[in-house]
Amino acid sequence: MSSVTEKSDLNPQAANGARPSVCGDSQTLRHDWSVDEVLKILRLPLTELLYAAQTLHRHYHKQGTVQLASLLSIKTGACPEDCKYCPQSAHYAKETGVERETLLEVDTVLDKARVAKDAGATRFCMGAAWREVRDGAEFDQVLEMVRGVRALGMESCVTLGMLNQTQADRLAEAGLTAYNHNLDTSPEFYSEIITTRTYQERLDTIQCVRNSGITVCCGGIIGMGESERDRAGMLQALAALQPHPESVPINALVPVAGTPLGARAPVEPVEMVRMIATARIVMPKSRVRLSAGRKDFSKETQLLCLMAGANSIFYGDKLLTTANNDTDDDLALIEEAGLQLLQSEPSVE
Repeated sequence: MSSVTEKSDLNPQAANGARPSVCGDSQTLRHDWSVDEVLKILRLPLTELLYAAQTLHRHYHKQGTVQLASLLSIKTGACPEDCKYCPQSAHYAKETGVERETLLEVDTVLDKARVAKDAGATRFCMGAAWREVRDGAEFDQVLEMVRGVRALGMESCVTLGMLNQTQADRLAEAGLTAYNHNLDTSPEFYSEIITTRTYQERLDTIQCVRNSGITVCCGGIIGMGESERDRAGMLQALAALQPHPESVPINALVPVAGTPLGARAPVEPVEMVRMIATARIVMPKSRVRLSAGRKDFSKETQLLCLMAGANSIFYGDKLLTTANNDTDDDLALIEEAGLQLLQSEPSVE
């Protein structure tokens, strides 16, 4: 894949009038950040960090808009992976009580997509608790869901686990907008969280998605016991992808009783703000998505995240199997912030 070398004549100014050295002199879209450089940004004084992030955000994105994305579990439970944060893992099912469900019917999914669109969502994301895509009737059913969501004039996104190039190409032919496949954490901390899938396998799936022409939705989770350097390492790994992921969801762990991480302490609000701002700086053109864990943050924290460069939120009362913010509260928050919803494409039905 070719490297992105776009430049801007914009240079964020630090509080003393000098350019922050961490942001570079020409604002090249970089893929060669070191972990130490990202860590330096993450540790900037908060006001300086927010200023640099907001300056880049204003340059690369339409001001005053936020995208609403809706996420639906189309196949829940019994996942063979051992991700320590996930209540859908078959390894912890007895403790979490999440029961296996079959793949939803296409009409059921499209009905929910229409509801999401009517509520203002422009992206509809569908998640299946699979380790990997398997060819056959269920995958054909997912392809039909993708075609149906696109016919509504919405962006379509799926997260289905690992997939090969042929499967990625079939999703592209169906009109898929984006494929979600998170890195979760840094390469160094990864084995502490997952042992049933390697980091390289995640990167291989992302490469298949890129090769097919589908955009990439790829981010991670904080609050799993990782160090501050691991957080910088995760952002460095994301920024090393060429091109940068078009969508970068930043999740705060939602501790679920029965999982190995069920007793973890909540993420401190300022830590989430710092992660959002740093993601905006190292991947300035990406849509940074405020994702899981948002329900536990105050209105003021969420507003700070939007100020720090988040320009999308997951919308709806549930994210797969965990609770999310009340939809009316989200609309009130967006209105209070003076933001406008990103508009859908016209329906092609």
